Amino acid sequence: MLLYKIFIDPFVQMGASPDLLIQTLWEGLVAGMLYALIALGFVLIFKASGVFNFAQGIMVVFGALTLVGLYDMLTHIGVSMPVAAAFIALGLTIVVMFFLAYGVEKIVLRPLINQPDIILFMATFGLTYFLIGMGELVFGGNPKVMISDQLYLPKGSIDFKIFGGLVSLQKIDIAAAIVASIMVAGLAVFFSKTRIGRALRAVADSHKAALAVGISLEQIWVIVWFASGLVALVTGIMWGARSEVSFALQIIALRALPVLILGGFTSIPGAIVGGLIIGIGEKLGEFYWGPLIGSGIESWLAYFIALVFLLFRPQGLFGEKIIERV
Repeated sequence: MLLYKIFIDPFVQMGASPDLLIQTLWEGLVAGMLYALIALGFVLIFKASGVFNFAQGIMVVFGALTLVGLYDMLTHIGVSMPVAAAFIALGLTIVVMFFLAYGVEKIVLRPLINQPDIILFMATFGLTYFLIGMGELVFGGNPKVMISDQLYLPKGSIDFKIFGGLVSLQKIDIAAAIVASIMVAGLAVFFSKTRIGRALRAVADSHKAALAVGISLEQIWVIVWFASGLVALVTGIMWGARSEVSFALQIIALRALPVLILGGFTSIPGAIVGGLIIGIGEKLGEFYWGPLIGSGIESWLAYFIALVFLLFRPQGLFGEKIIERV
């Protein structure tokens, strides 16, 4: 009886209420695209430096807080048009993310060229707590409201009937899915078809070899960290519009870990596929299996799926299998 409830009953429910299944799949799709966007930031930096960027989560928060903070500053100094203030703040935030990338390369990464990966990894720990302290000092520790109206982010929902039931799609979720898709696709093309993309792959293979053929490690790292910063900014805007902007938002970066394990730490398509698997799997698990196994399955199911992949395919679906010759 227990096996029936776990393995058969959820699928019976899916067939009995297809409208609820479509609603669940849609919510999983949106969550998956946002997970993929977060994972993309990790992939870009890992491809360039071979190190897992622990600071990606706080970069999401820092970018969103900078946008809201600059908007508040502009309105206080006399920019009376909220829309103008919002887009000026957005432009200034992009500039801030560039200088953050430049500072990380010059102060953190450049002295650590050709050092072991673990040292670079620990450097991102230090960067994380520096950004947390800087963010709290400049913006305070209280949650902020994302300037959704001023950036023309849509509100409300689109409701339609299907299979005799009602399916509701939040407009902000539609916008988030579209923006995430465009950004992931654009960066995938940029880094796979351009000279910078080829240089990035050379740097990922070997720092010494890339330097030997004249590739500027400094420029590549600035470009990659800036691209990762833009990804973090967009992620912060979309997640902040769905909830709020606070330092607790950095925890969503940990949700990208199963995505990276599934897709592979070096694969942009893997980030997309892994994000969709995790996002849809979480929602289906919570809605259909949660009542049977226990509530809160959404918080650990992704890590369980990642554990299974680590056991049978540790390089992920699209990751490169590393063979060390001794």
